[in-house]
Amino acid sequence: MRTDSSPGTLPAREHLPAGDAGTPVLDVVIPVYNEEKDLQPCVLRLRDHLKRTFPYAFRITIADNASTDTTPQVSRRLEAELPEVKAFRLEQKGRGRALRTVWSASDAPILAYMDVDLSTDLNALLPLVAPLISGHSDLAIGSRLSRSSRVVRGAKREFISRSYNLILRGSLQARFSDAQCGFKAIRRDVAQVLLPLVEDTGWFFDTEMLVLAERAGLRIHEVPVDWVDDPNSTVHIVKTATDDLKGVWRVGKALASGALPLDRLTRPFGDDPRDRDVQDVPRGLARQLVGFCVVGGLSTLFYLLLYSGFRVFTGSQIANALALLVSAIANTAANRRLTFGVRGRGGAVRHQAQGLVVFGIGLALTSGSLAALNAASSDPAHSTELAVLIAANLAATVLRFLLFRAWVFPDRRDADSTVVASDLPVPNPSSPTYAMAGQPAAHYGPLPQRPVAQGAPHHTYETAQFRAGEAADGTWRDTTVQLQPVRPHDTDSRDSR
Repeated sequence: MRTDSSPGTLPAREHLPAGDAGTPVLDVVIPVYNEEKDLQPCVLRLRDHLKRTFPYAFRITIADNASTDTTPQVSRRLEAELPEVKAFRLEQKGRGRALRTVWSASDAPILAYMDVDLSTDLNALLPLVAPLISGHSDLAIGSRLSRSSRVVRGAKREFISRSYNLILRGSLQARFSDAQCGFKAIRRDVAQVLLPLVEDTGWFFDTEMLVLAERAGLRIHEVPVDWVDDPNSTVHIVKTATDDLKGVWRVGKALASGALPLDRLTRPFGDDPRDRDVQDVPRGLARQLVGFCVVGGLSTLFYLLLYSGFRVFTGSQIANALALLVSAIANTAANRRLTFGVRGRGGAVRHQAQGLVVFGIGLALTSGSLAALNAASSDPAHSTELAVLIAANLAATVLRFLLFRAWVFPDRRDADSTVVASDLPVPNPSSPTYAMAGQPAAHYGPLPQRPVAQGAPHHTYETAQFRAGEAADGTWRDTTVQLQPVRPHDTDSRDSR
């Protein structure tokens, strides 16, 4: 997982102007590998559709990733005959590598891609990119699993697609409905700061990009599509599924460990209503309640199992104290990370100490309940003890949430967040940040570049110091940002496509 580059800060979303002549608003990338038969019909059909229906200037880019048939010749011929078509050749396989390379170098403000078989009906293209043009959304995807989608495909692919999306929802908490549909679009300013975080260069590229975007708080627009399965698809289902599951594990591990700097991308535009100073409206209460209830339910089960185990060797009061102590430490740690979103080790000891104070209140409630039960019955049944403890824990849970929210993990987002820049200028998000390695800008189109120090290589970028804001534990951390170049000839030993 790439952790050596910061996504930086994005500008406020704005509706794109009606358009500078000669600069395409939309760049549709068609990644191909050995598609000599389907490429020309696809490009001609797509070009005709865009000329008839799309109100802005556009470009169609053929991204040939290491084809061994006559696909390169077909690409060059189309580029020579059609002014809206550009061809680009990579010497390594990988759909993700092709998309990242071309998207990173494009000068169009809206970047899209679709599969060469045109399984998705093209009437969904304008609805796909319209929310990005208007500034409403950051990414857009076609969904075959929406209720209003009309899909024709076999039972095997239907089962695999739905199973994969269930895995994403269960493991990565993904809320988008279809990660694999080859019909997506993204704003260029978002792509410039999001793509350096995406590691995969193959078929998992889409999923990883969407998961990171969603976790960063970016808005993903979904369009129901009409989709017809291509029976001649060359995708190897078993290998692709295996690689996707490996990718899910890698991304899930990185997210769980906090290895990704997504906190610097969260709500970056400054136009989120949750960032406004609205009086008397508690922030994040619903989400925190859901997280607290989930953690609380698991903690209660853990506590009851511990109590039952300790009860075999000791009395009820000692068993209750030991079980509550162990479960309280685990509960505080889980709520710290999952419910209140506190990352890092800063303040962890203080939070645990405050959690133990809250634990003492819970201990008093549960111990008092057990004492009252023992006073009423000399030998209560074990099931009765558990019922009393559950009732006492419910009361302690309500009090615990209030104390956690107001005292242990207070909301400090009202504090001032100051951005401090060094003397070095920060790259302008409205201009392309990347250049194709090994290719002059004129090869792909005029790409305005911010000047760097004389003699520096073409992929050298400026570094800026900034303060990302106050952390949840009340401390400030200076962060050095280094944007890394995206090179079209990078290799990935794990990707054989």
